[in-house]
Amino acid sequence: MAVIHHTTLKPTKLELLTSWLPTRPWYQSGGVEPELVKAGGFRLDDPEGEVGIEFMVVTDATDATGATPAAYLVPLTYRGAPLDAAEDALVGTMEHGVLGQRWVYDGCHDPVLVAQLLALIEGRAQAQAQSLSDTPDREVGRLYTGDGAVPSDFTGGVVTDDQEGTELRAPDGATLRLHRVLRPAPDGSPVPPPGAKGHVTGAWDSADGTRARALFAALHTAPGS
Repeated sequence: MAVIHHTTLKPTKLELLTSWLPTRPWYQSGGVEPELVKAGGFRLDDPEGEVGIEFMVVTDATDATGATPAAYLVPLTYRGAPLDAAEDALVGTMEHGVLGQRWVYDGCHDPVLVAQLLALIEGRAQAQAQSLSDTPDREVGRLYTGDGAVPSDFTGGVVTDDQEGTELRAPDGATLRLHRVLRPAPDGSPVPPPGAKGHVTGAWDSADGTRARALFAALHTAPGS
């Protein structure tokens, strides 16, 4: 299990995201600097113990619809050295009080995060609490209706951002979609899209103090698989 270090970060994660988030096509308040709050999320363990994997939910008070600030899903990876051929996915660098310099990436472009997200969907990995070591996060839901492991390999696939999220397309046509703009389920029970073979749901703190739930990711396997 990954060990959570409670230490200093310079700059902080939210400071990095304040600069990076407005550059994304799915950011809802173009031209306005975000006012971000960390509202939830979870972690996954890297089997090799080298890469930090976090699915963070942030809310942005500058982009409120009614009384509810916009909520964004931001998958991040933390590495001790640059990821090859991933300059465009770099969110920034930070100095970690224990681990030293860390390179922070948009996790949708990091093969370690993608592999562990698929493992979570399949039930081979357990979501971990965001700020506690060796503590499962029981609020994260997952389901996979396929037989055996996902037959698709997303390595070498295409990653595309749009106004709602990020889609990873494998060479065989399978897709893994991450919902960046989170839409709370009215009854607290997110519904996966038609035809999805797997999905992940999660929760975060709303501005009114209640817990919101939404679909975080959905998997469509390749035709005929």
